Amino acid sequence: MRPHDELFFAARSLPNDHGVSLFYRHWPAMEAPARGAIVILHRGHEHSGRVAHLADELALPGFDIFAWDARGHGHSPGPRGHAPSFATLVRDLDAFVAHIGTVHGFAVEDTAVVAQSVGAVVAATWVHDYAPKIRALVLAAPAFRVRLYVPFARPGLRLVRRLRGNFDVPSYVRARMLTHDPARAAAFDADPLITRAISVDILLGLNDAAERVVADAAAITVPTQLLVSGSDYVVEGGPQHRFYERLGSRTKERHVLDGFYHDTLGELGRAPAVAAVRRFLVEQFDRPPARPSLQDADRLGHTRAEADRLASPLPALSPRGLLWAATRGGLKLGGKLSEGIALGHATGFDSGATLDYVYRETPAGRGAIGRAIDRAYLASVGWRGIRTRKRHLEELIRDAMARLRAAGTPVHVLDIAAGHGRYVIEALAAAADGRPDSILLRDYVPGNVEAGRRLIAEKGLSDITRFEVGDAFDPASLAALAPKPTLVIVSGLYELFADNDLVRWSLGGVAAAVPAGGFLVYTNQPWHPQLEFIARALTSHRGGQAWVMRRRTQGEMDELVESHGFAKLAQRIDDDGIFTVSLAQRVGDAG
Repeated sequence: MRPHDELFFAARSLPNDHGVSLFYRHWPAMEAPARGAIVILHRGHEHSGRVAHLADELALPGFDIFAWDARGHGHSPGPRGHAPSFATLVRDLDAFVAHIGTVHGFAVEDTAVVAQSVGAVVAATWVHDYAPKIRALVLAAPAFRVRLYVPFARPGLRLVRRLRGNFDVPSYVRARMLTHDPARAAAFDADPLITRAISVDILLGLNDAAERVVADAAAITVPTQLLVSGSDYVVEGGPQHRFYERLGSRTKERHVLDGFYHDTLGELGRAPAVAAVRRFLVEQFDRPPARPSLQDADRLGHTRAEADRLASPLPALSPRGLLWAATRGGLKLGGKLSEGIALGHATGFDSGATLDYVYRETPAGRGAIGRAIDRAYLASVGWRGIRTRKRHLEELIRDAMARLRAAGTPVHVLDIAAGHGRYVIEALAAAADGRPDSILLRDYVPGNVEAGRRLIAEKGLSDITRFEVGDAFDPASLAALAPKPTLVIVSGLYELFADNDLVRWSLGGVAAAVPAGGFLVYTNQPWHPQLEFIARALTSHRGGQAWVMRRRTQGEMDELVESHGFAKLAQRIDDDGIFTVSLAQRVGDAG
């Protein structure tokens, strides 16, 4: 057997994770120099020992191979079958690949992922949400929809979850449902490290992430191989085929393995399937990395087509036209009672004033009914994501400040479109390791500037902070700023504009302003479950027009930033996959 090391890496996927280390196995390459890294993710309930046979069977002596134990599994810490959220598992994978790069020396571009079942959904969600430039992705029997067999099982689990809180869901899976291989089945039954239950939060989070990734698979452009087990009693095959059909990858292939049970790469007679994986991986490493450019996705991409559909008016007397007219009427009525809805109607639901209200999260309205309506409004998934985005902004702003101080560089902060500035002012005011040397906030709306100046005085930052009227899409004014900003923040701005030319103009000014070694914190919205509601029922700050948003995939947004001389270092995303916050460093001129 190929020798391996047993190691740990620091997950740091949550603010309080600094002491959490996850277990992994490392099989060093048997030939030098190593060609790349292969990361293998295990099934749900299992651990890295259950995929260890692939280190030999893949027969890739020129590659380092890695396999981890996910949180709550195998030798990794945490309650068995639990994690803080499914999104935490995805961010753990991001941390694992970063660790492989830092400690073992493999760039993301020289890394491929092979994943099974639940691990395959973790991997697909990571590639969708974080847009890593990995060389290849292999998904074996991805658990995009687990067969629960009990009617209305998912709604029932959600109801019980609301009533009881998080709880364990016992697994119905038996070894005989996984593989025809008697040795593999016996090992499964005898393995004390197998986790026999799963947290309901993880099960439901898996379901929600899978639905999102299957629906938006066009966002994935990584070369992808899909292995479908033809006699899978654990997960449904339909979502796997829909995922494949929607994939945005130029290089993709699908193999349906007749008679295979769920443990695809652990089945009896698996040699042809393993050989197909080996061949696919070698082919991707034999050719230089190639990605389709997404610079013109605002004109040609699937999110442009989506936005065009949402911008098309509905016949007034059609069922859907009547439904949305009634929804708009209900919101107008709600605005007479709810302060937040009234503010949205007055200033736009995408305005700085609305966002400041959402950040404060203090329900207000006429009487108990008005406050109840306002509470429900503020609890919507989109506004919940906005508040998570604020926390992630604060986290990465402080990270960037710490990096600047470690390098002995002054901290000159610029926010090019701050709205009322609450998110940045509160982040900087609460910084534990000292205030910046200077803060410049800009916004195009004079009312936002005045509100921001009052907040600056309230937070005691008037001595180092200026708030002025400025155009975030005027590159010349950005480039001329003094002192030169070493930390630029762009939050919630580019998401409001479908045109990539506008974003390029703005980023051109930012790139001209920021010296090498400086940082950019930027946001994006790769997904939103309420796009049609927003487009049909809400108005924007631009003259009361319908608020039709064009999503940018994370790959598109990252490419725009990278083309202006910035290298992405870190990313955060909310549990619903709606808003991302990324940290990038200025490393060179625009490409």
